[in-house]
Amino acid sequence: MKRVITYGTFDLLHYGHINLLRRAKALGDYLIVALSSDEFNNGQKGKRTYFTYEERKKLLEAIRYVDLVIPEINWEQKVKDVQEYKIDVFVMGDDWKGKFDFIKDYCEVVYLERTPEISTTKIKSDLFASHIG
Repeated sequence: MKRVITYGTFDLLHYGHINLLRRAKALGDYLIVALSSDEFNNGQKGKRTYFTYEERKKLLEAIRYVDLVIPEINWEQKVKDVQEYKIDVFVMGDDWKGKFDFIKDYCEVVYLERTPEISTTKIKSDLFASHIG
């Protein structure tokens, strides 16, 4: 069985996220999503999410491409996750290109092209702009 892992916040779930998850799953048989915890987002990442970790986890678990959701609690856990879950392919969006090449010592690393016209940041910006205008 070929195991794939990806990481993210997955807040305000949209079709760009679904595209990423679909393409990640196509690279193997079993897809693990390491979902950023609320504490990790608020602290190290400096992000504020609309949905809580538990809400985002439930949404991801409802997606047919996702086999398992685990918590991401810090930047440093990736190598441990790859080893613990016997990962064959580590997947991230291409906005992270090169940042996780050190994981190539443990498994294949793939950077998938993002869906260009959509992002959570764009959604938040558009919503904010529509309320001001």
